[in-house]
Amino acid sequence: MEFINEAVLHAAGQWWIYPILLVFFFVDGFAMVVPSETLIVALAAFSRQSGEPNLWILGATALVGAIAGDNMAYMLGRKIGLERWRWMRKPKVQKVFAWAHYELEKRGAVLIFTARYIPWGRVAVNYVAGTTAFPHRRFFVLDAFACVTWVGYSIGIGLLASSFPLLHDNPLLGAGIAVVFAIILGIIIDHLLRWWHKRLGRHDHVASGQESGKESAAEQGARAEREAVVEIAPLAVPAVVEVETRR
Repeated sequence: MEFINEAVLHAAGQWWIYPILLVFFFVDGFAMVVPSETLIVALAAFSRQSGEPNLWILGATALVGAIAGDNMAYMLGRKIGLERWRWMRKPKVQKVFAWAHYELEKRGAVLIFTARYIPWGRVAVNYVAGTTAFPHRRFFVLDAFACVTWVGYSIGIGLLASSFPLLHDNPLLGAGIAVVFAIILGIIIDHLLRWWHKRLGRHDHVASGQESGKESAAEQGARAEREAVVEIAPLAVPAVVEVETRR
C-alpha cells in the first residue's frame, strides 16, 4: 500500500496529468465511458491529503473539458442526429433520447442544468439539444453555469469525504472512500432528479388537461409514451459506450 501511495502521489504531481484529464473530461461530454465526476472526487480527496494535484488547476481543467465536451455533443447532434452510431440505436438509449426531447420542449433551461449531474442524462440532453436546434448561445451559457456548479460540487464531495483524521496518512484510501461516498450520493441525487422531472411532467399534464378538456385515446397513448419513466444510469455507475463509425 505504501508503494502504491507513493506512485500515485508522484503521478498526481506531474504536469502531464492535466492534459490527460482535459481529454478525459472532454470525451465524457459526448461518449461517456466512466462518469468523470468520480475522477474529480478521487483527485480532490487525494489533493486534500497530499497537496497534489493542484485543486485550482484541477477545477479549471475539469470545467474547460466539460464545457468543450458538452458543446461537441451539441454539434454532433446537429450534424449527425441520433442514430448515426450503433450505441445510439439501442432501445434504452433511444428511450433516454425521447425523454430528453420531451423535457427540452417543456423546460429546456432546467433540464440542461440538472442533466449535468446525471451522466447518461447529460449526454442525451447535449445530443438532443443540437438535434432540435436549441439556440446554441443559450445552450452554451446554461451549460457553462451547470458545469461550474458541477465542478464545485464534485470537488466539495471529495474534500468532505476525505476530511476524517484517520485518513490523513493514507491518501489512496481517502480517495477510495470519497468515490464510494460520491456514488451513494450520486444515486440519491439521480433518483431525486428523476422524481422531480416526473412530478413536473404530471403537473404539465394536469394543466394542459384543464385547458384542452378530454383527450382522445390516441392522444392519451402518445402522452403515456412520452411520460414513461426513463431508466437513466446512476450518477457514478460506469456505463461502457461502444462507439462505431459505421452503421
